[in-house]
Amino acid sequence: MGDDMAKDWFDIELSSLPTIKIWDDWEQKILKPLSYLKEMESKWILKFDLPLVEKKDINVYLAENNMIVVEAKLKERYIDSKGAHNFEYEYFKSGVKMPRNIDTKNISAHFKDGQLTITMPKLYKGSKIEIQ
Repeated sequence: MGDDMAKDWFDIELSSLPTIKIWDDWEQKILKPLSYLKEMESKWILKFDLPLVEKKDINVYLAENNMIVVEAKLKERYIDSKGAHNFEYEYFKSGVKMPRNIDTKNISAHFKDGQLTITMPKLYKGSKIEIQ
């Protein structure tokens, strides 16, 4: 009976996994850099590791569907067998759903040492209650 339960669990888990399209990403040269979202008391911090990307090749914008979209282009130079310099581009694009209660007018982005940091201040509604 224990083997049947393990088999059922295994079958359910495999069937619920998303399909991974490794070949599509490889052929289109779409990058998937590391990222994380961290909540702090007064803000949310969203970070992306983008080594070998230049600041001028990064776009960050707010989409209509309450998403922050980050796009980046990586240019690689290589020399072919005839000695010619060629350039090849790889792209990264990611959309992250914004947490609730974000002050969208004061979102900022900073890029330094290959790391893009997006700071999203929290928006507080209501008024402070004085404690007596």
